[in-house]
Amino acid sequence: MRDVCSGYRWRGARHWLVLAACLVAAPVAAEPPADRTWDVVIYGGSSAAVIAAIEAQSAGATTILVSPDRHLGGLTSGGLGWTDSGNTVAIGGLAREFYRRVRRHYNQPEAWRWQEPGNFRTVKQGGGGDAESEQTMWVFEPHVAETIFNDWLHEAGVEVVVEALLDREGGVEMRVDDAGVRRIASISTLPTAAFPARTFRGRMFLDATYEGDLLAAAGVAYAVGRERATEHGETYNGNQIGVLHHAHFWPMPVDPYRVPGDPASGLLPLISAEPPGQRGAGDRCVQAYCFRMCLTDVEANRVPFSKPEGYDPARYELLVRTFAAGWRDLFKKFDRIPNGKTDTNNHGPFSTDFIGMNWDYPEASHARRREIVAEHLAYQQGLMWFLSHDERVPEEIRAEMGRWGLAADEFADTGHWPHQLYIREARRMVGERVMTEHEVLSKREVEQPVGMGSYALDSHNVRRLVLPAEEGRPAMVQNEGDIGLRAPRPYGIDYRCLVPRRAECGNLLVPVCLSATHIAFGSIRMEPVFMLLGQSAAAAAVLSIEGSLPVQDVEYAKLRERLLTRGQILSLPQATRTEKRSGSRSKPQPAAAPAP
Repeated sequence: MRDVCSGYRWRGARHWLVLAACLVAAPVAAEPPADRTWDVVIYGGSSAAVIAAIEAQSAGATTILVSPDRHLGGLTSGGLGWTDSGNTVAIGGLAREFYRRVRRHYNQPEAWRWQEPGNFRTVKQGGGGDAESEQTMWVFEPHVAETIFNDWLHEAGVEVVVEALLDREGGVEMRVDDAGVRRIASISTLPTAAFPARTFRGRMFLDATYEGDLLAAAGVAYAVGRERATEHGETYNGNQIGVLHHAHFWPMPVDPYRVPGDPASGLLPLISAEPPGQRGAGDRCVQAYCFRMCLTDVEANRVPFSKPEGYDPARYELLVRTFAAGWRDLFKKFDRIPNGKTDTNNHGPFSTDFIGMNWDYPEASHARRREIVAEHLAYQQGLMWFLSHDERVPEEIRAEMGRWGLAADEFADTGHWPHQLYIREARRMVGERVMTEHEVLSKREVEQPVGMGSYALDSHNVRRLVLPAEEGRPAMVQNEGDIGLRAPRPYGIDYRCLVPRRAECGNLLVPVCLSATHIAFGSIRMEPVFMLLGQSAAAAAVLSIEGSLPVQDVEYAKLRERLLTRGQILSLPQATRTEKRSGSRSKPQPAAAPAP
C-alpha cells in the first residue's frame, strides 16, 4: 500500500466482468433530438436519481434521466437489501412509497420462490422487518428493487438513457445568463460503440451520482477525504487513531510482519507503513468500499464461489493470524432478506472492506475507476474462496462458509456479483451551508429542512497500519477511521446543503454528494435519505423553473409547502428517539487502544 492518501494501483488486476448486451425491463428513451431542451436533466443511476426523475416528471416538468450505469437504483438494487433505515418514522414521500411497493410485491404468493412467507416473519423480528399499519417492508431482494424502479419510471413516463458516461473534461457547457448567473446549458456524454457522443440540454440539472462528477465538471467546489476536526469544531472528524467503535484487532494483538517479530522482514500484504499520525488531523483518505453480496444457502439457487484469476492466498495471511488470535465472529453481517438470501456486509477486523485501496477513486478517470472496481472484485472473490477452501481457515468456519454461495437468480449479467460497488463516500460538495456533526447530533438545528436523517455517525475504516511497540505490548496491526456513534434523534437536512455557492452555479442541485463534512455524511449517506433528498431536490428544481429563479433564491416557504403536500417528513417531536434498525452495526464501544 502506498503511504499517502492518493491511492494504490494493483497493476495485475483484471477488468470487471463484461456486461450483457441488454437491460431487461429498463425504460430506455429513443435517441433524443440534438436540439431538444428538457426542463430537468438528471445525471446518475442511483436511487436518488430515480426518485428525483419521478418527482420532476410528476410535477409536469419534462425530465430525462441520463445514467452512466446499465442498471438503475444504485446500491438499493445493487445488494443493499437490508435497509440502513435508522428511524423509519422520519422517512416520507416517494422514499416511503418505494418501501410500500416492496411490501405489495411480497404480499403476492408467487414472490416467495425459495421460502415460505410465514417463515420469514421470525427473521424480520431481527430488525429488518415491516410496519403492519404502514404496509411497508424494509428488506428485499436486489432484483425486486430494480424491477420496482424500472416499472415506476415507465409508469411516470420518464425518458431514460443508460450507459451514458459524462465527458468530464469538456462535456459540461456553462453560460452566464442576462442576470449574471452562471448556469449549466448542457451536458455531453462520451461516445460508445453503440452511440456517438450525445448532448442533453436543460433548464435545471441534478447531480445524483455517488461520485459528484457533474458538480466537479461544472466547477463547483467540493471536498474529498476528512476535514481536520478543528475546521468545524467537530470531535469525530479527521484522523481517529485510537478510537475503536466496532470489532477491531485490539485487544487481541496481531503481529504485522511477514516474519513475526521481525520488522526487517517487511509488512504483510494490505498493511500500510504510514505512521499513525495525530488524532483530528485532516487528510484526503476515503472510507473503505466493498460489494454488498447477495448470498444464499438454498442449495437449488446457490452458485459456489469460484477461484478468481490471479488468486494469491498470501493476501489473506493477516486473516489467518486473526483467526489464530481467537476471532470467530465472521457471520454476524449475513443479514437475511427474503427467499433464503442475505445482504452480506463487512464485519470485523479483516472482512470484505478493501481498506485503503480506494483513495484515488473519487477523482479518478473512468478507466481508472473500472480498474479499482476490478481490484475490489478480485479481492472479495479471493476472500470468499479463501474462507471456503484454505486449510489454514478453522474447520468450523470453512464448513459454514461451504454452505453459502452467490444467488443464481441475482445479477445474472455480472456473474451473480453486484453490479454496483458500495461507494460509501467520494466527493462532497461545499455549498451554501455545510452539514456537520453538530446538526446530526442535534446540538444545532437547521433552518430550512427538506428531509430528515437519523442513522448513526457511521464511517468505515480508512487505513490499516501498525501501532508501534510500547512497554508491555509488541507492535500490532490496527485499523483506523471506524466510527459508529448513534444520533440521539432524527435531524433535519438543510436545503442550502443541496445547492452550490451562488457564484458557482444557479441551476444545479446535488442530493447525493451534498454539502456535508466527512463525519456528518457518514450518517446522511443512507439510501432512504438519498431517495427523499432526490425528491426534495427535484421539487426545488421545478419551483426554480416556475419562478425563473436560481436555485439559491427558491422561496423556502413555498418549497416546504410543496414537500409537505407530497408527503415529505420535515420535522418530528423532539421526544422521537432513533430506533435501532436493520442497518445498524454493532454497538459503539469506547476507545480501548492507546493513541500513539
